[in-house]
This record gives sequence, structure tokens and C-alpha cells, in this order.
Amino acid sequence: MKITVMGAGAVGCYYGAMLARAGHQVTLIGRAQHVEAIERGGLRLEHARFDELVQVRASTDPAAAAGADLILFCVKSNDTDSAAAALSEHVTAQTIVLSLQNGVDNAQRLRDLLPAQVLAGVVYVATEMAGPGHVRHHGRGELLIEPGPQSDRLVQLFATAGVPVEVSQNVRGVLWVKLIVNCAYNALSAISRRPYGELVQAEGISEAMHDVVQECLAVARGDGVILPGNVEEAIATIARTMPGQSSSTAQDLLRGKRTEIDHLNGFIVRRGEALGIPTPINRLLTSLVKVLEGPRASVS
Repeated sequence: MKITVMGAGAVGCYYGAMLARAGHQVTLIGRAQHVEAIERGGLRLEHARFDELVQVRASTDPAAAAGADLILFCVKSNDTDSAAAALSEHVTAQTIVLSLQNGVDNAQRLRDLLPAQVLAGVVYVATEMAGPGHVRHHGRGELLIEPGPQSDRLVQLFATAGVPVEVSQNVRGVLWVKLIVNCAYNALSAISRRPYGELVQAEGISEAMHDVVQECLAVARGDGVILPGNVEEAIATIARTMPGQSSSTAQDLLRGKRTEIDHLNGFIVRRGEALGIPTPINRLLTSLVKVLEGPRASVS
């Protein structure tokens, strides 16, 4: 397949590299520094099982997505609307767009903006950009996607690349579970500058995370969301399976970038306000991250 990754950050580069290794034609659309490094020497994928340079195409121009069979949409939730506008003239009704983003409403936003087949996906991977043209994998890597006319095709596509994919009838609920997990970890990891394994061992943190989660659960119930599985167990699993991982919010702050906090804890605050449900702890975490962002944070 001809595949484009819109938003060549850690998540997009990981899945793009895995698909390229399986023989697919992959183009990454990202920032100039990143693109230049890839054009010089390929994309380095530092995986738990191997470390190699993967040959992919790279561009800063969204027009490079023209003719793609599949677009992995991996931009930050803050940039969903602007990135979709840049893509809109380069996709058709036959293009599959798979949203691999944080937050719970990106797929619907994309359906409103793009003449394409949009599917929501849930990502479970620990990865980071270790430098321009260098993605480092820390663990996991599975995807969960919603059912659609092309979902079986995508399951087979990713399976050949060594990426487990499951189709779920309740992607909304699963996205909410991931949102709650992110609300529990992201801001606290960023504020403390600690990876997950260290974070949960710190005094009082488990209790604080519990309080954050209770607010999130109250908002989810108020919004009529059916949450699958055991949310508390899902949260505990993250620290066990990704102990060395720092949150994307922490990584953004380290690089002087604007975070997705408005689409994580901030989203819970806004939905809580709309539903008349108080969320003081999520509000505090959102405010603290915004203070750390500062007024000069880069938007991308």
C-alpha cells in the first residue's frame, strides 16, 4: 500500500517504520529538521528487538499525501483542524484516514473536515523521538480500531508488519479509558519529571491518581460513556509495562512545545462544567501544566 503519516512524531514514525519494513511505500510528513535527517540517512528505528535504518520518504508538504491509500493521522490534537485543512484537497472518498491520536473526539472532527473514510484508533505504545530522524521504542505497540468497510484490511496490513490490531465495537469507550489513563499519568509525569515506574512509587502519588480518576469516571458516567474492562487495572498496567516511559506531556515540555493538556485533563474540566460535575483536581493539573508551558511554547 501507499501510506502517508501525517504528523511524523514518535507514534507516527514508529508505525510508519514498521510498515515500511514490511515493504509498503511510506511517506512521513513532518518538521523540516526531522525530514532533512531522514533524507540524509533514513529513519532510525531503535526497537527492543533490533536497531536499524528504515528507508522511507519524507516531506514537509502535506501535498505529499496525494494518492495515498492510507493516511495515519498522528498530529497533536491541538493541530487536528489545521492539519485536516492542509490535507483536504489531497484525499478522496477512497482514502482511508486512521486517527492515532490522544483525546476522544478527533475522528469525528476529521469526518467533518475530510472527504475520506475516517476510522478512530487507540494506540498502546511507549516510544519517543530520541533526535531528528531517530525514534526509540520502549514497549508495547498494539492498536485497536473501530469497525468499518476497511477495518479487516487494516488488521491484515498491520499484522504483516508485526503490529497487533484488534477491532472493537466500543471504540468510544476504549478511547475514554485511554483518556482517563492519560489524565492519571500525563500531567503528574510532566510536573514531577519522572517516568511512570518512578512516579507511582512516590509518596502520595497513587492516592492523587485515584482522585484524578474518580473525577474522570464521574464525567464519563454523566456523558453516558460505557467503559470497558477495569479502569484501575488499566492504569496499574501502564506503570508495569512502561516503567521507563515519560508522558508525551513531559516530552513536550522538555522540548518547549505546547502540550495536549487541553484535550486531556482540560477536556475533563470542560465536560465536567457542561454536565455540572466538579473536577477541581483535573483543573489544578491543567493549570499547572499551562504554567510550565509558558507563553512561548511552540505550537508544533
